[in-house]
This record gives sequence, C-alpha cells and structure tokens, in this order.
Amino acid sequence: MEPVLYVIFGALLALSLLAVAGRFAGFRAQRPSDYAGSGPVFDIRKHLSGPLQCEGVIYGPTGRVSSRFVADMDVRWEGNKGTMTEVFHYDSGSVQHREWRLTLGNDGRIRAEADDLVGVGEGRQEGSAVMLSYRIKLPVSAGGHVLDTTDWMYIVENGAIMNRSQFRKFGIKVAELVATMRKKET
Repeated sequence: MEPVLYVIFGALLALSLLAVAGRFAGFRAQRPSDYAGSGPVFDIRKHLSGPLQCEGVIYGPTGRVSSRFVADMDVRWEGNKGTMTEVFHYDSGSVQHREWRLTLGNDGRIRAEADDLVGVGEGRQEGSAVMLSYRIKLPVSAGGHVLDTTDWMYIVENGAIMNRSQFRKFGIKVAELVATMRKKET
C-alpha cells in the first residue's frame, strides 16, 4: 500500500474510534433510562414551577469561561402544558428574554417550542433526570449560527436543579453551559 493510503486509512480509523467512543462514553452517551430509579424523582411540573433563580457560566470552544449569567425564571403549568419565561442578565451587561412552551406527555416525553428554535425540541423526564434536544438559532449579534443542543437537568436531594448543556456545530462541541436552578426565596 502507498504511504498516502496508510495515512488516509489511519485517519478514517481514528475518526471511527472517536465516533464510537463518543457514543458509548461521555456526555452524549447518556440516556434518560440511565437515571430510572436513581435519586429523587424529577417531576418538571413540580420542580420547574413558579419563580426560579438561575446562575451559570458558558464555556467557549477552548474550554474557558466565555460568559457568566444570572437569570430569573417563572414557570406556569396548566395540566401538562407549561410556559417558562426567562430573563438572562449576562456579565457583558446584555439582557436576553426567552420563553419556552412545554408539553409533557403522560409517558414522560417532553415537547418544547421557543421562538429561537429551529423546529421543535424533544426530550424525556425519567428518574432523577430530564433530557431535552433541540436546534437553537443564535441571535445575529452572536453570529446567527444554528447549533444542535442537548440539555441535561438533574434534580438533587435539596430540590436544586443542576443543568449541563452542550452546543454543537457539525458535530463539534462549540460551547457548554453549566447552571443551577432553585426556587426563588419569597
């Protein structure tokens, strides 16, 4: 075999191994069923309800913190339909307003809509976790890119919610968000 073919074959093999490793290990390898029967039960109608306080950081593609934020959230449910309004205050001084429209199926499936989504988000609550996947279109001021997003939320024993999200473009992670959400003190 020619040396060039060895290089091409080696590169293809390395990419294949990375794809397999990504599927079976790490953030993208999780499934909602992994959390069935573990820890407290996460019921989004109970735990994502009323006024919430959120704090978090966003990591850029190099793994360094690129932004910090605090957010006020308010979630209202009527049966299995909920509306979550969010007001983010970023360390840059900018403010972002968002609204989610959520529908919870009797089987734990979640359907999510928002004005900045491309299509509809889908997810599931099971055991102590909630997973949501969607495509988000960033504002023009942030490049206007469409990113594939996976959100994982985990309920902990005191009722706080830990949120970890990854944002990908062409399968490559370009950002990650880590945040906490908790009931706002009244």
